[in-house]
Amino acid sequence: EAKELEKRHEKLKSQRRDMRKAHADQTVTILHAKVAQKSYGNEKRFFCPPPCVYISGHGWRSQSGCISLSHTLLSFPSPQQMFACAKSLFISDQDKRKHFCLLLRLFVGNRQEVGSFQSRMIKVISKPSQKRQSMKNADLCISSCSRVALFNRLRSQTVSTRYLSVDRGAFIASARHWSAFTITLGKLEDRRASHGDFVLTEGFICYGCVVQLVCTESGVTLPPMVIRKVNKQHAILDVDEPVSQLHKCAFQFRDDPQSFLCLSNDAIIQYQAPSSVRDPSRVVLNDGSCWTIIGVEVVEYTFNQGLACIQTPVTPFPVITGLEVNGGGHVAMLEIEGENFSPHLKVWFGNSEAETMFKSPKSLLCVVPDVSMFTDVWCSLRRIITVPLSLLRLDGLIYRTHFSFTFTPELQPPHSRAFLNGTLLFNCNCNNSRGSEVKTGTRDTPRGSERTLPSVTR
Repeated sequence: EAKELEKRHEKLKSQRRDMRKAHADQTVTILHAKVAQKSYGNEKRFFCPPPCVYISGHGWRSQSGCISLSHTLLSFPSPQQMFACAKSLFISDQDKRKHFCLLLRLFVGNRQEVGSFQSRMIKVISKPSQKRQSMKNADLCISSCSRVALFNRLRSQTVSTRYLSVDRGAFIASARHWSAFTITLGKLEDRRASHGDFVLTEGFICYGCVVQLVCTESGVTLPPMVIRKVNKQHAILDVDEPVSQLHKCAFQFRDDPQSFLCLSNDAIIQYQAPSSVRDPSRVVLNDGSCWTIIGVEVVEYTFNQGLACIQTPVTPFPVITGLEVNGGGHVAMLEIEGENFSPHLKVWFGNSEAETMFKSPKSLLCVVPDVSMFTDVWCSLRRIITVPLSLLRLDGLIYRTHFSFTFTPELQPPHSRAFLNGTLLFNCNCNNSRGSEVKTGTRDTPRGSERTLPSVTR
């Protein structure tokens, strides 16, 4: 029996290796701002930063194609240039919507449609708010651990706009590409240390706070900086109000208070700012050290055609928003919440299909597979096992998700293990991507069974 289990385990490993070789993911990433300024009269306030689309993954092979983003036609000529941005989008004063979405239509080859992909909701504003923001307008405030973009515009000229970006591990000022940065609120734990520990805290970003900017794609990080409000090319040092969308701001290096984040042509430098002669609470800035900050969204769609050749669009794209483990005993059920579900979808745990039941376009229910599908009996009782969750369409199309499923045995000394009516209790935890607990419980498993209790992570 042990040899059979070992052979089965090796066969599963071999199948996974073959699938990794045969399959190649295809990813569509949309970057856009959270807010858009409305245009009035004959003016055109183009969205800034412009919505961008990145096409990545080896699954695209040598395909070229074109993109229609909200009626604006873009193109990527080859796999080496699979990027496009829509610089001519704007919303006029005739449009009365307070929120809207961008719609991306993607075609490859001879106008074969890949699908239609939606952005997140975008809020329409008339102009940047100069009033002190309150928690009632939380959608206009910028919170810790959210994504932002920074741009510099000389004398309000669109052609002079430069975006803070990262290229090959270095910070640059780009006229075309912009990067999304995770802005985190924190403090230096030990200023005397050569490299102060940056301790993250929650809340809204306020002027005068220490923040750190981390590129969401490359992970490259700027040193801790103090964010300052800018008024008439002066950094104001005694303001502590919340930072709002499209505010002018400056970034003062925490360990060198005279230095500010600045651009010079395409380079990012440190500008040594002199204090104001008339007002000691102000610092005089140059044009390159005045930045505009705006919240941004990054929407990613990843799919895989597997061994099949899919001729139909991959959309509507199913999206998982939440998971909940139910039941106990011999059967554990996983309830999946989200959007765009259909009866043609099956839930997969790693490379194992689960019995799936369609409840509604926003809910699926599936049976959690036995842990022996992924490992042998004894290992399952001694270590944590995590497998990715995917959705599979009946024609073989695989939808990747950011969720995973974890089988976790109860970690207790042998003499203190709790037995109830001949069953062994295991912990059941449901966690999201940030590690916050969603659901905790226990379920009973027959003694000697190789099934452990699962947890769900994203």
